[in-house]
Amino acid sequence: MFDRITSAFRGDEDDAGAAKSDLAEALAEARAQGIISADAYSMIEGALKVSDLRASDLMIPRAQVDAVDFSLPRDEWIRMVIASGHSRFPAADGDLDDVLGILHAKDLIKLLVDPKIDPKALLRPARFIPETQPLNVLLRDFKSTRSHIALVIDEFGSVSGLITIEDVLEQIVGDISDEFDRDDSKANIVPAENGWRVKAVTPIEQFNDYFGADLVDHYCETIGGLVTDRFEHVPKTGEVIEEGGYRFRIERADERQVELLTVERL
Repeated sequence: MFDRITSAFRGDEDDAGAAKSDLAEALAEARAQGIISADAYSMIEGALKVSDLRASDLMIPRAQVDAVDFSLPRDEWIRMVIASGHSRFPAADGDLDDVLGILHAKDLIKLLVDPKIDPKALLRPARFIPETQPLNVLLRDFKSTRSHIALVIDEFGSVSGLITIEDVLEQIVGDISDEFDRDDSKANIVPAENGWRVKAVTPIEQFNDYFGADLVDHYCETIGGLVTDRFEHVPKTGEVIEEGGYRFRIERADERQVELLTVERL
């Protein structure tokens, strides 16, 4: 068994794909025979997948990033910091493309002691990485720079999302939860009169599991993205569309995205 595992590392670069497949097969057999535990197998499998993933695969999309906006009143963004439960925030001046640095929540204690302190003086340097950066390279970068958070930029230099060291590690060891983590996924779909209320950020996979549906969209991951894709424009409140045996009504939306839908089974 171990000869098979070590043989997967032999050969030239042209055989890399086949070697990785052989290694995965050998590890699966080792797990089945009890040579390695299920937890160990899961971590090894996650580590193997890391090199195949890019920052864009795991990043938090820009629209969902909790950022400090210094153009807002101080009380307003401090309340957001407290409510989010995060420890680090990108800080901008009006627009996320104008990131000034990273604000640590613990540094806000200094503001409580001395409100005259300029919060911009508390910022740490922000790190920017391309969407295409492999996760194994990013993990090495996090380790060498002792950073915990990076802003992901697209090919035009605009911020497209955010990724943390926890996001990368969870790909290897599974979910890492702390006392501040909240599982809001159960609130994504709520029974309502004549149907269900569904948050636009609900993953399509979760929607399908809940309803026994088989909706698919090759460009989007959320039900809001799927509906917007079918409309072929950003829908307005009150618009209705039917898809895959369901009627979707837009309950709340702004000029950029859908926020809440009502769903009826046809």
